[in-house]
Amino acid sequence: MRRRWHITAAIMVASIAVVSGELHGQAIKWSQSSSVSQMLGKTEIEIRYSRPVARGRVLFGSLVPWGKIWTPGADSATTIAFSDEVLFGGQRLPAGKYSIWMIPDPESWTVILSTVAEVYHTRYAEGQDVLRMQIEPGRGPHMETLTFHFPVVDGPNAVLAFHWGETVIKLPIAIELGGQ
Repeated sequence: MRRRWHITAAIMVASIAVVSGELHGQAIKWSQSSSVSQMLGKTEIEIRYSRPVARGRVLFGSLVPWGKIWTPGADSATTIAFSDEVLFGGQRLPAGKYSIWMIPDPESWTVILSTVAEVYHTRYAEGQDVLRMQIEPGRGPHMETLTFHFPVVDGPNAVLAFHWGETVIKLPIAIELGGQ
C-alpha cells in the first residue's frame, strides 16, 4: 500500500511539473529555439528563431493582426546572417546579421530586415531598416509549428520559405558568381 502511494505521489509531482512548465528542474519553453543554415556558393546563411505553435488558433488577422509589425517567431527577434554580400529579393544586402520583421496583410506582406539584430521580439527598432520588400503570400498544407527552410537551392539562387499555418512566404536570395 505504501509503495502504491509513493508511485502515485511521484506521478502527481511529475504531472504538476509538466503542467507548470518544468521538467527535471528545467523550464520548458513552449516556443522551442531553432536554426537553419544553408551554403549558397561560399556564402553561409543562418536563421535563428523560436518556433511558436498554432494550437488551433487563427494565426494571421487574429493572433498576428493584419497591418501590424511582427517578428516571425517568439521570444527574441528572428535573425538572419550572411557571411558575404547577397541579393535579397533582388536588393543588394551587405554581409552581416539582421533581425527579420514582417507586416502581414491578406494580399501583400512587407518583409523588413533591420540592422538591430539582438532584440526582444516586440521591440522593433524604428528607423533601422536596411531593406524592405513586398511579397505576395502563398498557401501550403497546414504547418503546426512555425518553420523556415530552403525548398530551393540551385547554383547561385535559393529560396528561403517561411511557413506557418497555411501561409507561405518565399524570399529569393542570390549571390553573384564573380565573387563566389
